[in-house]
Amino acid sequence: MISLPVRVPRRTAPGPEQRRLASAQWSITWRISLVMSVIMLLVVAIVYSVVLFAQRADAERETQWGIRHNTVDSPPVCMWITVERDGVVRSTRGTPDGLPVMSSLTAVRAGAPPVLERVERGGEEYTVRTAWRGDAVVQAAYGERFQRADREHLLLAFATAESIGLLLVAAASGMLARRAMTPLSDALDRQRRFVADASHELRTPLTQLHTRAQLLARRCSGAEHPQALTTDLQRLVTGTRQLGDVIDDLLLSARLSQSPGSRDPVDVAALAEEAVAAEDARAQSMGLAVRLRQGQGAHVVMGTAPALRRVIAALVDNAMGHTPPGGEVVVSVDAPRPGVVSLSVRDTGVGFAPEEADRLFERFARGSAGRGRRFGLGLALAREVVESHRGRITAGGRPGHGALFTVELPAARMADAAGEAIPRQRSISACLSVVARQPGGPGR
Repeated sequence: MISLPVRVPRRTAPGPEQRRLASAQWSITWRISLVMSVIMLLVVAIVYSVVLFAQRADAERETQWGIRHNTVDSPPVCMWITVERDGVVRSTRGTPDGLPVMSSLTAVRAGAPPVLERVERGGEEYTVRTAWRGDAVVQAAYGERFQRADREHLLLAFATAESIGLLLVAAASGMLARRAMTPLSDALDRQRRFVADASHELRTPLTQLHTRAQLLARRCSGAEHPQALTTDLQRLVTGTRQLGDVIDDLLLSARLSQSPGSRDPVDVAALAEEAVAAEDARAQSMGLAVRLRQGQGAHVVMGTAPALRRVIAALVDNAMGHTPPGGEVVVSVDAPRPGVVSLSVRDTGVGFAPEEADRLFERFARGSAGRGRRFGLGLALAREVVESHRGRITAGGRPGHGALFTVELPAARMADAAGEAIPRQRSISACLSVVARQPGGPGR
């Protein structure tokens, strides 16, 4: 019994829409966290200002009470009393250095109004009040050491609460953002399923209609049929082909949004050569020259061959549709730097305005010149395919000087290419060995 290798399916990378939803979710999360942080900072500032104002008011009341009722020998906690009577100055034992404030005592003794001030001595802050009490000048100095310690403890508590609060807010906002995005994600899934189902159902009758139109056009191509009827039938054939292309684009777009598909080694140069060869007859009928330039080295990427083939075909068709007779379309494949495979399509056609480059890849937008789809679903689909392959596509041009579309894709590593090729070779060998053992097989 021969066991064939089983290929383990890889986890598909998220599509562009899923990445945009994830980006929007993170944006909502950090914006809510930022708003809550600002709100909490405002609350902290308001509370701190209220506490500071209250502490200053308490200090002023304490000094006023001290001047009226306290003596040098019996001051309250954190207060030092100084009394000057008949030129004799007495202060509370242990009065800090720098106190009393002699300038204030002198000024009040000379007839100045009571003095209320805040001074700093030895790294500590004091609220100092100087006024007359009877026949003596009294100065009360209130130390704010404990008030400052309370404010520091308050700030520490706020910092801790804000840090924990921000973590909780970030977690809660992330969960809410995820729940808010769930209906949108479901709507996008339903939209993709609808596009896929509708495109799939339309393909069969449209193919039949296109085939019948071709048969009628061939039957009416003889001389006995009017030229107008033949022309109308040819237009019908062209219209059904274009409608089929749109449905194929819709179906491929829906499939790419759901799953990028399997990743196999794909030779971009070979796909470009196929695309140029396929357009040879149409290019001659249009009076155009379509050429291929291939650089040195390998041009292999890990991707989905049909999707990348569709990208190249769309870019070549777009270039031909906007190039007048006698013009040229050049498809170039190169490796501009290590790890990158580049495909560019340059034409000598009508070009486009630089300000149109921003909306160049929007769905169903229309350009202002040319016969092809410079704007539309083809280029929008091309961008989706390139982004699903972790690449990027850019466009440049000027009116009357043609256009240049460049696709850059990550080059396949040799290990990846070999890892994809070996299982396929083993699978083919195993299948051949099974066929060889069957009656009438190649081995007989």
